[in-house]
Amino acid sequence: MERRLNWYQAVAHCEQTGIPYALVTILGVTGSVPREPASKMVVTGDHSYDTVGGGHLEYRICQQARERLARADYTSELAHFPLAASLGQCCGGSVSVLLEAHPGCEQQLVIFGAGHVARALVTILGELPWRVTWVDERADQFPAEVPANVHVHRTDDPVGDAPMLCSGKQVLILTHNHQLDFDLCRALLDSATCAGIGLIGSNTKAERFRHRLEHRGYATADIGRIRCPVGRADVPGKRPMEVAVSIASELLALTTATTGTAQRRGLPWKELRGLIQKTESGERTE
Repeated sequence: MERRLNWYQAVAHCEQTGIPYALVTILGVTGSVPREPASKMVVTGDHSYDTVGGGHLEYRICQQARERLARADYTSELAHFPLAASLGQCCGGSVSVLLEAHPGCEQQLVIFGAGHVARALVTILGELPWRVTWVDERADQFPAEVPANVHVHRTDDPVGDAPMLCSGKQVLILTHNHQLDFDLCRALLDSATCAGIGLIGSNTKAERFRHRLEHRGYATADIGRIRCPVGRADVPGKRPMEVAVSIASELLALTTATTGTAQRRGLPWKELRGLIQKTESGERTE
């Protein structure tokens, strides 16, 4: 981002673009401190926005937040920082903070091809919690504006870029060129690092690709990782938006979590009460 954002602008930006972030709020203070209660900052894996006082305190908070984001721990945490005792800051007071980690868009997708179906699909995905990388060789195929959670990657070598771009992500191959589709399939099977491969086409195309891949020595189990025709068979229609709806439905079915919601959520009262008591007494809790 070119301009510096305050904490609430940074929250809006992270929500729009799907970047995981932690919101840090000062809950309580004792003695002399650099910032007062309700001061906030936002921490992402690479940046921080606004401030809760700077110095070693802010460094430790950012470090703690990034460790939480790195392990995808999106729970809340209470922490107490005695400034003089543990951080060597001359203020001499203590600060209690609430650290709330937010996942942003946990699902990541790479789309190869910027044709009619891909453009319709990106319209849908712009309203869903996905981070999308959109790849094509032709700059003029991309619309002038794309959703905030979509990153355009124009490249002269989509096949060469594929292993790096697609590691750990779902992939859709929706290009205008069957040979490019085949080469992308081979590159992704060779790297074996993407989460799943969807290939647009007919049953005839799927059978043709299967035979070509078998002839190249690929195992049946590996070839079976390619979903072709991509999309749900029970969602009819051949218009670009109808095909896009079918593909989006399949993606949601593949990636939606099935675990139930826990009975207790957030921070328990015991922990909140304990932090309040320790803050009042100035006791060190790290």
